Amino acid sequence: MKITLDVLQKRKNTQKITAITAYDALFGRIFDGEVDVILVGDSLNMSFGGNADTTNISLEAMIYHTQAVCRGVKSSFIIADMPFGSYAYTKQALKNAIKMIKATHIDAIKIEVKPDKIDIVKALVDEGIAIMAHIGLMPQFIKAEGGYKIKGKTATQADFLLDSALAFEKAGAFGILLEGIQADVAKTITQSLEIPTIGIGSGRHCDGQILVWSDAFGFFTQFKPKFVRRYFEGEALLKQAVRQYAKDVTESTFPNENESY
Repeated sequence: MKITLDVLQKRKNTQKITAITAYDALFGRIFDGEVDVILVGDSLNMSFGGNADTTNISLEAMIYHTQAVCRGVKSSFIIADMPFGSYAYTKQALKNAIKMIKATHIDAIKIEVKPDKIDIVKALVDEGIAIMAHIGLMPQFIKAEGGYKIKGKTATQADFLLDSALAFEKAGAFGILLEGIQADVAKTITQSLEIPTIGIGSGRHCDGQILVWSDAFGFFTQFKPKFVRRYFEGEALLKQAVRQYAKDVTESTFPNENESY
């Protein structure tokens, strides 16, 4: 059964929302139906593209990967990130969001925004686009903020985050992604909203959780954030399998007669 916007919103206070990232048709197909939401995140610029941060990925690259994921996903709700610089002002945001919607089969778009961009959220929603607002630690802002910094450590920050979430809810966002926010603050935000929250590094009281797949399944091992739980040692197991394959080839045990025409 296809997960719809109504299904996600009804999960509020009833059932946790599960979410994971995917960047291609192969992993989209593997994750499809196993989680409620698949996010085509601009995190692919780092985990897939090998770049230092998310800020230099293009809209065209996001569309390419989103198209691939959509080919592999039939049941899960699909959200795609708008990349840095593609929604700086309302006219540009509308043009690029519509372009992404028309080029793919996504269900919604996620944007990293502060309250001064609330008119952009309103305009996109008025155009009929389902929008998830991303607040807290926003990777697209790391150059301006001097790195990745946990949010909500002070009362001023906590109030700002709550006010932001409430403003985006009022503007029509269907949900809020809370990244890198103190757990007690994320809990307050979640309890104050009628729309669902999905957390990453923001504690267990959010309405759902998301992880980057390469973090969760052990394929990215250079650094492990505190909030990541590894469910699989992917890199180690894959390397072991590759070494066995190479050994079989060099020792002429692959292919055998049953594997030959």
